Amino acid sequence: MTEKGGSAVWLLALGQTLIYAGCYYSFPALLPDLEAATGWTKAELALGPTLAFLVMACLTPFTGRLVDRGLGGEMLVWLPAVIALGVAGLGLTGGLAGWLALWALIGVAQAGSLYETCFAFLTRRLGDGARAAITQVTLVAGFAGTVAFPLGHWWGASLGGQGALLAFAALVLLAAPLNAVAVRQLRRRERAGLVIPPSPPGVLQAALRRPAFWAIALGFLAVYLNHGILITYALVLFADRGAAPGLAALAAACIGPAQVAGRLVLLAAGARVTTAQATMASLGSMVVAGVLLWLAGAAPGLIFAFALAQGAGIGLTSILRPVLIAEILGRQGFGAISGAAAVAPILASAAAPSVGAGLLALGGPGLVYAVCLGLAVVGLALMVGLLARRESV
Repeated sequence: MTEKGGSAVWLLALGQTLIYAGCYYSFPALLPDLEAATGWTKAELALGPTLAFLVMACLTPFTGRLVDRGLGGEMLVWLPAVIALGVAGLGLTGGLAGWLALWALIGVAQAGSLYETCFAFLTRRLGDGARAAITQVTLVAGFAGTVAFPLGHWWGASLGGQGALLAFAALVLLAAPLNAVAVRQLRRRERAGLVIPPSPPGVLQAALRRPAFWAIALGFLAVYLNHGILITYALVLFADRGAAPGLAALAAACIGPAQVAGRLVLLAAGARVTTAQATMASLGSMVVAGVLLWLAGAAPGLIFAFALAQGAGIGLTSILRPVLIAEILGRQGFGAISGAAAVAPILASAAAPSVGAGLLALGGPGLVYAVCLGLAVVGLALMVGLLARRESV
């Protein structure tokens, strides 16, 4: 049985946009200003987001089980306020220890309030209708970077790096009431038979024994490490390619609309494009993006082509990862399985800022371009192998 989520889905989509803009994209958008405000190195600053994602990776399997037990709505309502508190604290702390502790707190709240929890909650409430709802959420939330980079550019210039974080905290806080209304509406629309029943014991353990689970996890680990490095150091890399600060910020802001454009194309294509074809197009686009970024050294305008290819590619993965999990590993116990499969890409996001800082220190931007291109190729190769085995069965 399926049911549309109505306006509640759009409210959740707006909530996700505000959360991602305020706690995920605010860091890369403010990185140069934060360096100036704190005097800390890129590597020291990057330890914060890295720690947040490590905490998130540890807790996501647990929060997935909580969604399966009917507590997803509560997490979506209360945890954005905790994130806002943490981001505000980042704007006030004067020491590296406080910076890290606050990011750890943000990581706890992220585990129960970002895409994984939102998608599992929608799957539980809407059944088969969740695919359309997930697409709606990702269409809107794709603009999070578009919101964050210009705001970071303006707020950073006028308020300083840490002052701008206080403004971003207020942005995140707005997500809490939006999510509260959405959760209440979805629960009112619940009908008998619509909600997925509790999973029988052993579903997650059975999924962990399947090679397909690990192919999905490792393939998206490579992809998210690629994107995490590139988005964190986008302004630095674009400057290396010869772009002025304003132009670099504009190109970075194009990644969000490109995500939305890719999702709209997939939505319009409908059943004419299979999940396998969409996956190949998505990861292939990220390989092309890596080549374009390298070539932008000779033609800086190519950073816009990179932003379009990278954005479209990573934008589709947000939809395709839960779809692949549902189609290949099944819908039973989706929250727990999806949460477990998310650990690898979350760890990649955790490692990305520090890995990127290390690559810049070791070999400069050139090493970053090479490694990120290699990661995109690895991700594509793993998905080709997975889908080829699936088709041969």
